[in-house]
Amino acid sequence: MSIKKSTLTTSAGMPVSDDINSMTAGKQGPALIQDIHLLDKLAHFDRERIPERVVHAKGAGAFGYFEVTKDLTRYTRADFLSQVGKRTEVFTRFSTVGGEKGSADSERDPRGFAVKFYTHEGNYDFVGNNTPVFFIRDPLKFPDFIHTQKRHPAKNTKDANMFWDFLSLTPESIHQVTVLFSDRGTPSDYRHMNGYSGHTYMWYNAKGEHFWVKIHFKTEQGIKNLTREESTKLAGQDPDHATRDLYESIEKGDYPSWRVYVQIMTPDQVAKYKYDSFDITKVWPHSDAPLQEVGVMVLNRNPINYFAEVEQAAFSPGNFVPGIGPSPDKMLQGRLFSYHDTHRHRLGANYHLIPVNSPKGAMENSYQRDGQMRTDNNGAEGPNYYPNSFDGPLPDPGVGMPSIDISGIAARHAYTLSDIDFVQAGNLYKSVMTDLDRDHLIGNIVSHLRNAQKRIQFRQTALFYKANTDYGIRVAQGLNLNIEEVKHLASVTQEERVNATKG
Repeated sequence: MSIKKSTLTTSAGMPVSDDINSMTAGKQGPALIQDIHLLDKLAHFDRERIPERVVHAKGAGAFGYFEVTKDLTRYTRADFLSQVGKRTEVFTRFSTVGGEKGSADSERDPRGFAVKFYTHEGNYDFVGNNTPVFFIRDPLKFPDFIHTQKRHPAKNTKDANMFWDFLSLTPESIHQVTVLFSDRGTPSDYRHMNGYSGHTYMWYNAKGEHFWVKIHFKTEQGIKNLTREESTKLAGQDPDHATRDLYESIEKGDYPSWRVYVQIMTPDQVAKYKYDSFDITKVWPHSDAPLQEVGVMVLNRNPINYFAEVEQAAFSPGNFVPGIGPSPDKMLQGRLFSYHDTHRHRLGANYHLIPVNSPKGAMENSYQRDGQMRTDNNGAEGPNYYPNSFDGPLPDPGVGMPSIDISGIAARHAYTLSDIDFVQAGNLYKSVMTDLDRDHLIGNIVSHLRNAQKRIQFRQTALFYKANTDYGIRVAQGLNLNIEEVKHLASVTQEERVNATKG
């Protein structure tokens, strides 16, 4: 008997005769274990929730394309960047970082900005944020940092003491904190924000020459942010406003787009640069490394099913194609492991076979086998080992990355905190922000930091003072702190500052 397309079936494909009434012994029951449809339906329902992402739990996504607009082949051999006018299908996911799946889209939080390029050489993933810097520069600190952005282990509520205690003990965070507590920390929606790689990456060309790059996605809709009052109001009235905005904009044909740029430095420039070029807490000023256009990204197709195509999407900064590779950035090196590892935990060892994650322009051709949810032919009768003499796939030495010189002592090397760590945050406050921006920044910080203990307020405000004296004084005034004490704490070493403000 053929089954009509509209016929309801079990997960095994058996036609279902009744989807309302359970099979019971008599009218009142009990239920019968032979009701396979009931068991199938309940067992699947019990397992519908996969583990939530530890970070970037709530997000929205869409499909589209990337088109090359400028020839940069002298810098990279990546095939999808090889010709002006060439288009590559993409899937993009935007997200908040610290909040749970049920959190509000308007919360003060960095926004994730991830793009999967389905290239003919395999998938390339851009995994960035809407801010060009980050809070920390060593991956060993990352679990601790995220714990402070989540909930208190006893109270199960967000906790200002946790939040500011960690940041005030981690002075390298001052640049990102300044960005986060400006109105850029509450974008109006996903269409009206930029995306940044933050990390430095390697590009290399057909000659084997390599360069260091940072990547920028500049919104063509213009930047729009929310004030603290607007974001708080939206959190109560429409906590899904950004998710809805992206979907409805694409649905009505108002396709969002981003112009894509790169900053490029040669190895010699990086070696002589005034900042550590691989430090994610710092930017490259455009005067030192001008933006060079490479293409445009347009999102023009909504997901058919959110769970299948957005919730199960898995991105990793370790998904490269020939022509693009990592840098020695410590934070990036940690992410190269952690992203693949968390996907294996959340989605299973074969998460790469889920359609939204599978290569579209190329085929997987590896010796990886077995594992839960192996949905392809599992390599069929082909060899599952290398080397072999049965015509299995072979490595291609020609696609390897250029060699770079690595040397040094194997040890836990600490960064030395210096005044240079406060320069860019100070410049952002003094030279980039308007008077209104500064007013909002101070108001946002004071409204949040006032919930922390006084000793933590003093320690953090001293860091603001080190970045810019007006910055620190205004925060101190907003918190009714003794300004002379703030000045003193700003003038001593971090160790002395911590000792003076211990609990």
